[in-house]
Amino acid sequence: MTQTLPLDPDAAWKAFEARDRHSDGRFVGAVKTTGIYCKPSCPARHPKRENVVFYRTPEEARAAGFRACLRCVPDAVGRDRIAVARAVALIEGAEEVVPLEDLAAQVGYAPHHFHRLFKRATGVTPAAYARGLMAQRAARALARTASVTEAIYEAGYSAPSRFYDGGAKRLGMTPSAWKRGGAGVTIRWTVADTSLGAMLVAATDKGLCRVSFDEGEAALRARFPHAEIVPGGAALADLAAQVVASVESPDRDRDLPLDVQGTAFQEAIWQALRAIPLGETRSYAELAAAVGNPKAVRAAGTACGANPVSIIVPCHRAQRTDGTLGGYAYGIDRKVALRTRERVK
Repeated sequence: MTQTLPLDPDAAWKAFEARDRHSDGRFVGAVKTTGIYCKPSCPARHPKRENVVFYRTPEEARAAGFRACLRCVPDAVGRDRIAVARAVALIEGAEEVVPLEDLAAQVGYAPHHFHRLFKRATGVTPAAYARGLMAQRAARALARTASVTEAIYEAGYSAPSRFYDGGAKRLGMTPSAWKRGGAGVTIRWTVADTSLGAMLVAATDKGLCRVSFDEGEAALRARFPHAEIVPGGAALADLAAQVVASVESPDRDRDLPLDVQGTAFQEAIWQALRAIPLGETRSYAELAAAVGNPKAVRAAGTACGANPVSIIVPCHRAQRTDGTLGGYAYGIDRKVALRTRERVK
């Protein structure tokens, strides 16, 4: 897929040298001594820097007289991304979950291969993406219709039992509780001291639902007006301590339980953020591409801003394509501090 931003040869070489899979599809490296062009993640032995030139697309490399590497098959990258984008469109246009075999056939791939390809690109399987989309439809329908059953069918579930098997768990509460704006759901909270300031930690029985700086009980009640808001006490102590540890000693990513909801796109972006290794960053463009929608760069930034559990979903690892920091809901100074602690390069 054609990239519109200027191609920086030094940055391209660093990605090529690091075999950065996230750069696949953004450019190719052509080796003058062999006449072959490769994608950045190609596992072949690296040539000398002076023998490599970079092109935005395989078409440009072929026009310059180079041929595709048979080991990394760089021409397939664009095809893979197009297939994922087509599959996302098919899922979003369907009234119910499309079987993997049918989805793969429509985009021209073997089911087992496309399953891996889709998950690598979006962070979730095709079935999980579809379930998330249907759950969001159900949430919106429940907010505007008086009938829970009607909302379930409107969301695309073939029967109420299918919703209760999966959708209700994803919403984190029963459909009737969702309809009442969270009534009947208990949220425990505490404000913990960290070296970066006071941090609100709140969780349902399912997992963390809010992690934020400079907020307290009032902000939590405004966000969840009909839930039962209670002090965390001993029930929240261990989870809160692990959140604080993620701020103070980010030597490893902690896989903490979450109870958050967003649109299917937002949740895919949050998954992509959680997949960023400690010490690394991703641009909003890279995040958008990772979830199969490379044109949705602005929406990727908005999804980062909507992240309800800072630190745990590390939106501080996201930045603009030109390397500048972009925004951060809790102040740029905190974003810099978090990245410094993680030894971001």
